[in-house]
Amino acid sequence: MRAPAISVRGAGKSYSGVSVLRDIDLDIAPGEIHSLVGENGAGKSTLLKILGGAVRADAGTVSFDGVPATIHNPRDAIRHGISLISQEGALVPARTVLENVFLGRWSNRAGFARRRGDRRAFGGLLATTGFVVDPQARVAELPIGVQQQVEILRSLARGARVLAMDEPTAVLTEREKENLLELIRRLAAGGTTVILVSHFLDEVLGVADRVTVLRDGDLVISEEAAKHTPGTLVRHMVGRQLDVPHPDPPPLPAGAPVRLAAKGLGRGMVEGIDLTVRAGEILGIAGLVGSGRTETLRLLFGADRATAGVVEVDGKALTRPTPRRAMGAGIAMVPESRKDQGLVMARSVRENVALASLGVRRFGPFVRRRGERSAVGRVSASVDIRAAKPDAAIETLSGGNQQKALFAKWLLRGPRVLLIDEPTRGVDVAAKTQIHQLIVELAAQGIAVVVVSSEIEEVLGLAHRVLVLRHGRIAGQFTRGAPREDVIAVAFGQEGESA
Repeated sequence: MRAPAISVRGAGKSYSGVSVLRDIDLDIAPGEIHSLVGENGAGKSTLLKILGGAVRADAGTVSFDGVPATIHNPRDAIRHGISLISQEGALVPARTVLENVFLGRWSNRAGFARRRGDRRAFGGLLATTGFVVDPQARVAELPIGVQQQVEILRSLARGARVLAMDEPTAVLTEREKENLLELIRRLAAGGTTVILVSHFLDEVLGVADRVTVLRDGDLVISEEAAKHTPGTLVRHMVGRQLDVPHPDPPPLPAGAPVRLAAKGLGRGMVEGIDLTVRAGEILGIAGLVGSGRTETLRLLFGADRATAGVVEVDGKALTRPTPRRAMGAGIAMVPESRKDQGLVMARSVRENVALASLGVRRFGPFVRRRGERSAVGRVSASVDIRAAKPDAAIETLSGGNQQKALFAKWLLRGPRVLLIDEPTRGVDVAAKTQIHQLIVELAAQGIAVVVVSSEIEEVLGLAHRVLVLRHGRIAGQFTRGAPREDVIAVAFGQEGESA
């Protein structure tokens, strides 16, 4: 019997004295689609990063095709044929798509890059994957979903025999998800081993050959996916039955005042955005990748300067909006990418949570640390941030705890308007439920909430109303309970009834 493509024995890893993986034994066969699932902080991403060379294990061994391997960095992993596609991404933003795909292995003769050969090879990769990506586009200007496609293209260009994918569908539209899952099936059928970390259990069971469940750093089961349902996986993940419906938003009080308004807002591809959000209301914004969802939130927050229109808070127009002025008016924003836009990864949990409200505790050039620790402790407990200690580096936390820290940072300011872009991206079932409940509670306190999500179910489940964007414009508006297929139809520009 052929040796497994990957064999892990006794793998262990700790951060700041907290064990996140313990004595993991795992075999993954060639050409297998193997999914790792588990709660927030279960160790899934850490195990994936050990295999991809992004993290060095404290204990244990890894073998590829039966041969013991030393993996100290991503270059070692690539040499063994494994390519890691992580949630955070590892592209060079200032370079083009073509340059990123062939980074470090450009075709050359006598030291000169052969761009014609690279473009020909790039065309072949597009034909294989079905992606539509401009090779000359700069990565920094691409949506996160398209950047992920670039990472997949780069992995294939390197001839990877093993693709280790961390939440690959988290920011994709329904059609993009289907295309990616079909690509994964084709790659596996051709002999590529795919290791998939995902919180979308239906997707896991629809594509995986085998599934491994981790819980609190321990391996619970590793079995054929066909033996399981989402319910059985959840029970293994949390050790108990867990229901995960979306909590109902609070009733909107009659006569609730308009807290946030935009009139004719626009910049670039975003045009003529008119919207209102009342105190205590949750407004959802849906649409395909590139529809202008994130761009609209950035205009509302002043992160991008609008070239048309006006933003009002409690009936008062923001003059020349900037993030500082928006914050002063009571607007807060949880951004799409916690790593690049929301957190300072090398700093501590305490420093990150306190960052947006430093001015409240500042006395001249000094910060009242005792008051800061107390305030951070209270808000961290309220959102259930699980960290070894407040001064632990935030980069050592799981993705779900990092996301909770983003919410805590803004809650410490007491916002009147909260803009949330992809609230549960890369978050497990239990943490997703906590974040959904938190959003509903904030609305019940009278905060006006705007939620952007690539998950149609999330938007429809949380919001009182849903706006659908297409090509930078509002294409439709739906009330709570609208059929999912109608929202998707409007997003794709097909026939559909809006209400």
